[in-house]
Amino acid sequence: MSLLLLIEQILNGLQFGVMLFLTAAGLTLVFGVMGLINLAHGSLFMIGAFAAAATAAATGSFLLALAASLAAAAAAGALVEVLVIRRLYSRDHLDQVLATFALILVFSEGTRWVFGSFPLYLNIPPALSGPVTLPGGIEYPVYRLTIIAVGLMIALGLFLLISRTRLGVQIRAGESDREMIAALGIDINRLYTVVFALGAALAGLAGALVGAIQSVQVGMGEPVLILAFVVIVIGGIGSIKGALIGSILVGLTDTLGGVLLPETFKLFMDPASATAVGSALASMLIYILMAVVLVVKPMGLYGARA
Repeated sequence: MSLLLLIEQILNGLQFGVMLFLTAAGLTLVFGVMGLINLAHGSLFMIGAFAAAATAAATGSFLLALAASLAAAAAAGALVEVLVIRRLYSRDHLDQVLATFALILVFSEGTRWVFGSFPLYLNIPPALSGPVTLPGGIEYPVYRLTIIAVGLMIALGLFLLISRTRLGVQIRAGESDREMIAALGIDINRLYTVVFALGAALAGLAGALVGAIQSVQVGMGEPVLILAFVVIVIGGIGSIKGALIGSILVGLTDTLGGVLLPETFKLFMDPASATAVGSALASMLIYILMAVVLVVKPMGLYGARA
């Protein structure tokens, strides 16, 4: 493999990792603050993608599409929290899993009823289409670089929100002792709704950004949800920094493994068998990474100590 191709794959891994971060950050906030297992988080990713695709088709504006993805996912998240999730905080995790799994079915069938069963497509805006030449003569899509930049800026914004604002203080306090902050006069229900809507908005934005790279279709959020859970296990529950580091590790491992392993096995076997074996092992790498991290640090890389 040439050096230019390797650098290109590293950038692809960063882009994939940033997309996972936008999804996993909301999931880790919800789990860390509320202690809630939300399997419907991937459906909010899907809602953002469909809202963006429909808005772009109606208006022709990519910026309006992104705004619609944020608004639709945040509204759906707040509505779900008020009507369903609020009744699950004191229940067993199994009840939370069953209820949020039911929400996956509701959102999937509802989306199919509104938009149909055929995929939608979201076009990359002209200003972000085409490649840009990076140092070393590497040509890389402008849109993918934009996703990386947007994700890193959001990561910085979330860090500042959690560490420097009153809302961030309440979120961190909610992670430690929700009864105490309720006793201090903070409306814990409103805080939970805001956190859930924020996490949903981030997932919806991720869906909209990815929708311009792949087709927008029912069920597109479930594979991302599985990877997001892997990310928060690796990074540590409740940690934004852990979500970012874990996302980048998963993105690079998945992308580079899918390229390097087949090439490596070609040194020992015929190309067809090497591609099959290498691709099969590459799909397992992120779970092997998760297992190794849990053996070394059972609470994740930046999780709170037991």
